[in-house]
Amino acid sequence: MPFRLPTCFVLCLIFSAAQAHAQGAATIKQGQRLWQQRCTDCHALDTDETGPRHRGVFGRRAGSIKGYDYSRALKRSQVTWDARSLDRWLTDPEQFIPGQNMDFKVNNAAERAALIAYLKSLSGQGVGKP
Repeated sequence: MPFRLPTCFVLCLIFSAAQAHAQGAATIKQGQRLWQQRCTDCHALDTDETGPRHRGVFGRRAGSIKGYDYSRALKRSQVTWDARSLDRWLTDPEQFIPGQNMDFKVNNAAERAALIAYLKSLSGQGVGKP
């Protein structure tokens, strides 16, 4: 006789997955709002402004966009942007990469996580799309 999972167990798994997806999408939306409120003075998604473009930042090496005038410290940092490095960067850019030029911090860990989730979604690696 083949093994069968109880129906209630399967339904719980489906519900949990749907709930996690919804929470992930809500976090991305929150991150999008925070990004629009706090980042657009210096950054755009697809063009370099005062700061470099943000779309595709996940997996990109810091200081690597051709033609953008990065600080020497950022170009030499050998950092590849991922959730961990972005969290450290947003917590305190100068402590993470001394000599860099960004003068902006996000003190709230939940807000950093939401911003990172949004940036990750722009790289095709997030849960859903904003």
